[in-house]
Amino acid sequence: MTDTVTLGVLFLILAAVLRLADSARPFWRQFFNYVPATLLCYFIPSLLNTFGLVDADKTQLYPIVSRVLLPASLVLFTLSVDLRAFRRLGRKSVLMFAASAVSIMLGGPLAVWLLALLAPELVGGVGPDAVWRGLATLAGTWIGGGANQTALKEVFQPSSNLFSAIVTVDVFVSNLWLGALLYGAGQSARIDRWLGADASAVEAVKQRVQQQTEAARRFPSSTDLITILAVGFGATALAHFLGDRIAPFIGANYPVLSKFSLDAPFFWIVGLATAIGLGLSFTRARTLEGAGASRIATVFLYLMIATIGLKMDILAIADHPGLILVGLIWMLFHVLLMIGFSRLIRAPYFFLAVGSQACIGGPATAPIVAAAFHPVLAPVGVLMAILGYAAGTYMGYVCGILMQLASP
Repeated sequence: MTDTVTLGVLFLILAAVLRLADSARPFWRQFFNYVPATLLCYFIPSLLNTFGLVDADKTQLYPIVSRVLLPASLVLFTLSVDLRAFRRLGRKSVLMFAASAVSIMLGGPLAVWLLALLAPELVGGVGPDAVWRGLATLAGTWIGGGANQTALKEVFQPSSNLFSAIVTVDVFVSNLWLGALLYGAGQSARIDRWLGADASAVEAVKQRVQQQTEAARRFPSSTDLITILAVGFGATALAHFLGDRIAPFIGANYPVLSKFSLDAPFFWIVGLATAIGLGLSFTRARTLEGAGASRIATVFLYLMIATIGLKMDILAIADHPGLILVGLIWMLFHVLLMIGFSRLIRAPYFFLAVGSQACIGGPATAPIVAAAFHPVLAPVGVLMAILGYAAGTYMGYVCGILMQLASP
């Protein structure tokens, strides 16, 4: 298929999956309780590659999407971060999100170090097949989301087969934990008693978020939509302009920094795009969220997910079965730290679940977990996940470097 035909097919796949996910029919509601829509958006396009309908090595969709839509989505996601509102959600929610991000950033190097001692062949490899390169992209998506994973993929350059295996590990391990969190939402009162937490804070959050959501919502005009796109793509252009000059300068004058990928233009592009988005969050540009900035960013994100799927071989995990073990050890460290920290500060299970999923699942699933407690709480998941997008590239980058140092 040509890229034009492939793009049309991808949109048809995305539309079909998302419309079925929104269906009120009992079968589909039950189906998507167990199979997240994001998973299908990854794996259905991968069938086009697996069965030879699309040549992943020749299609130009991924390079265009990753270099244009990715930084634009980072800008639009982060420009709505309201740090003051986030603080008003409660100190414990911030602490649980921070614990979640830090546990992932440290859990990866710990898992690599442990397996380097016990089974070094599982976390070895050289060049693009070095396992730490693939795991660095997993750190990006487990702290932030798909946009951060794509950014770190471009920075650390794992091979296509390794990255396909890592995506499989992500889907398998993260959805095991997602299922556990959703089940726990139905037992939250019992879990809160075990944690010794006061769940009245969740009710306060519910009221605050409901007021914030109603105050910001408006019907977007054509001018609003054009402005949103202008901000996203304008910031992307600025990030490209600066990144294409900073990276060569560092490569020519400070070659020792190439070890940390600081001579890679894409690192600077995504880093600057995130910084620009955060800067805009302190201006009137933040009001664009009420007109749908994050919704447009989500469209970009789903298209990125689908184009990543085009490069996936769903059978690649057969070449890296040990990676599942790495992912499970990594996730176990995260879960144990989250439970222990929640008991220490007596945080309600809601903050544990949403703080964890804001990192592990990002904007695609954090609202789902939050809404499992009450529909009006879904924006809390979005707010936390957006903060994950802001931190995901930076913390994922640090995690990748630490895993490189821990590798055999």
